[in-house]
Amino acid sequence: MTSTPIARPATRDEQRLAPQIHLERLLNIQEIYHEPDAFQYARGQEILSQHSNASLIEVPSHWNIPDLHGNEGSVDDWTRIKRTVLVLGVKKSLQARPNSRSSDFVAPSHANGCAMACSYCYVARRKGFANPITVFVNIERVLGYLERHAKRQGDKLEPNQVDPQYWVYEIGENSDCSVDAAICDNVKDIITLFRRIPNSKATFATKCVNRQLLSYDPQGKTRIRFSLMPAAKAQIIDVRTSPISDRINAINDFVEAGYEVHLNFAPVVYYEGWLDDYTDLFRQLDDTLSDRAKQQLQCEVIFLTHNDRLHDVNMGWHPKGEDLLWQPDLQETKFSQTGGKNVRYKRGLKGSLVEQFQELLHQEMPYCTVRYAF
Repeated sequence: MTSTPIARPATRDEQRLAPQIHLERLLNIQEIYHEPDAFQYARGQEILSQHSNASLIEVPSHWNIPDLHGNEGSVDDWTRIKRTVLVLGVKKSLQARPNSRSSDFVAPSHANGCAMACSYCYVARRKGFANPITVFVNIERVLGYLERHAKRQGDKLEPNQVDPQYWVYEIGENSDCSVDAAICDNVKDIITLFRRIPNSKATFATKCVNRQLLSYDPQGKTRIRFSLMPAAKAQIIDVRTSPISDRINAINDFVEAGYEVHLNFAPVVYYEGWLDDYTDLFRQLDDTLSDRAKQQLQCEVIFLTHNDRLHDVNMGWHPKGEDLLWQPDLQETKFSQTGGKNVRYKRGLKGSLVEQFQELLHQEMPYCTVRYAF
């Protein structure tokens, strides 16, 4: 009788190497769609030099690309497009939109779209049937706007649930900054900017571990929120993201590198046995986190909101994920501020689920403060 060998735990060096291998596999840029003026900017020239073999396709606007946006046939090439296509645009309108949950303000985008393919992602339903990364090459204009906007706010005189001391700017609403940082230095430039702004800090949520960010020296002025869910479900709906274990294993290193690190439990998906899976996740976190990481830890909890149009798109490329996400018997319609038809767990059910989640978290990780849950 032959015994089954026991798997050897990964060494620390292997844990650190695996995320970079994943990141390298995410992108293989072969086509660059670009606005006419994109290469007049230094950032555009830098990106072009890194992908000199890519085909260049000039377009009038990063929002007006018939081969990508609105092309229903591209659903069949969903992940290939994310891996091989890059769009370069020039950011025209700049606005810091007020917020009250993860940040005080949403910063003007330095990028949108993503190389990953989470099947619940709302950005896909805004951009149509393809959603590759768009990088804005006029980053200096974004940086200047942010610095002026923060200066106008003055000191933060009253603490709130976002932060007790600083005005917080969300810099990754429409993209994942960890992946964006693998393309160019836009994210590094923004983190460097907030390091010197006295009254503000940056924040972004991420599902990707990019250890290049460990060298950015944020000095406590950038808050990363690592998004987590049970690993077995992440393999189904967190498509092309870093494994949950890689994200957890990175937390201590990012704290040591000067980041504030919070957790983003989102989206929380209800299914039979969900609390058992979250118990395992919380215990994995508790076993891994250093005392320093635990002392500064907070989290946000966001239950699933889905969308009928996104459901239709997903059925064309990843129907398996919809078995988890699309549950009409448990969900009710909610119209968004922009008129979109979303679905969420029914009112009475959702309240109960939120309460159960918070009770379990407090039991397993009492040091982890919930900043907000809904």
